[in-house]
Amino acid sequence: MLKGLAGWAREGLGIFKVFSFKDHYQALAFVNAVAWISHREDHHPNLIVGYNSIRVEYWTHAVGGLSDNDFICAAKVDALFDL
Repeated sequence: MLKGLAGWAREGLGIFKVFSFKDHYQALAFVNAVAWISHREDHHPNLIVGYNSIRVEYWTHAVGGLSDNDFICAAKVDALFDL
């Protein structure tokens, strides 16, 4: 499933992608939008916030690795970024 997600990579038990923005304001707006997706899906990523970049990491603790939901949520985050 990872092959269907451009820019996402495997690391340890999960997947991650770094999203770049024009400035800090846009980066934080993206974090808030990802939080909305996370709330709706009840699946919460690690978010590492930089000045103009956000690293999004998904994995499922309950299965000790990756689940279908990790890939679904990653695709939804990608769709959000493409808006």
